[in-house]
Amino acid sequence: MSAKIIDGKSIASELLDNIKEEIIARTNEGYRAPTLAVILIGENPASKIYVGRKIMACEKTGIKSITHNLKEDLTQDSLLTLITDCNQDKNIDGILVQSPLPSHINEEIIIAAIDPKKDVDGFTPHNIGLLAIKTPVLRSCTPYGVIKMLNTLKINLEGLDAVVVGQSNHVGRPMLLELLLAKCTVTICHSKTKNLQEKISKADIIVSAVGVPNFIKGNWVKKGAIVVDIGISRLDNNKIVGDVEFEAAKENAAFITPVPGGVGPMTVATLMENTLIAQKLF
Repeated sequence: MSAKIIDGKSIASELLDNIKEEIIARTNEGYRAPTLAVILIGENPASKIYVGRKIMACEKTGIKSITHNLKEDLTQDSLLTLITDCNQDKNIDGILVQSPLPSHINEEIIIAAIDPKKDVDGFTPHNIGLLAIKTPVLRSCTPYGVIKMLNTLKINLEGLDAVVVGQSNHVGRPMLLELLLAKCTVTICHSKTKNLQEKISKADIIVSAVGVPNFIKGNWVKKGAIVVDIGISRLDNNKIVGDVEFEAAKENAAFITPVPGGVGPMTVATLMENTLIAQKLF
């Protein structure tokens, strides 16, 4: 039997509606709308698209967005000064610095400069650390979006064997921590992992975030597994695909996310939720 296709777009839309309702209720009580500062550097077409989607989500939910469109040759010190200004602005609740950054800017330094209370991407060492010790506040948007998506489908994660493919600071590592928090037994795989196919073939949950088209073969997926495909690539024919061979994998999986329309919308919706949380808590 073919897998259930997880409609991340629909789940995300419902989450955005709930956020909008809460913001309306709060503004009726006299609170201002949450405010997100969005920093975009350069002319990267993909980054412009991603920022555009985030600004549209702000408009849908009633979150105010302040966009800083900066030139590619911006110095690192100038960017740090802008972040400091945003940190100190009491009317800004969240700060988003769209990646990737130009090669002359150290992304780790930039992320560390963001006030953890305004780190709505959930990338700072402070917020990753809180997740690691099981007391998360502002959680990395993509991994937490995955968990929220699976919870919406009422999938019980406790005790399941999970494999995460990819170990990036933004996705793979916090995904590992989120699955641990959900009481999964987790293996994280990377470029030096031995017997990758064997590890994947035993997994109840497969989460892939490597950005290599069709990297995980459909016949690696065991019957009844849950497949979450975070990777996204554009082929020479302009078709957008994920890390997983979708058509073959869906014949084995119980649940599978499409690319596009799966995890991506959940990432944006969770960013909006984090912005609201930041305003409420801090």
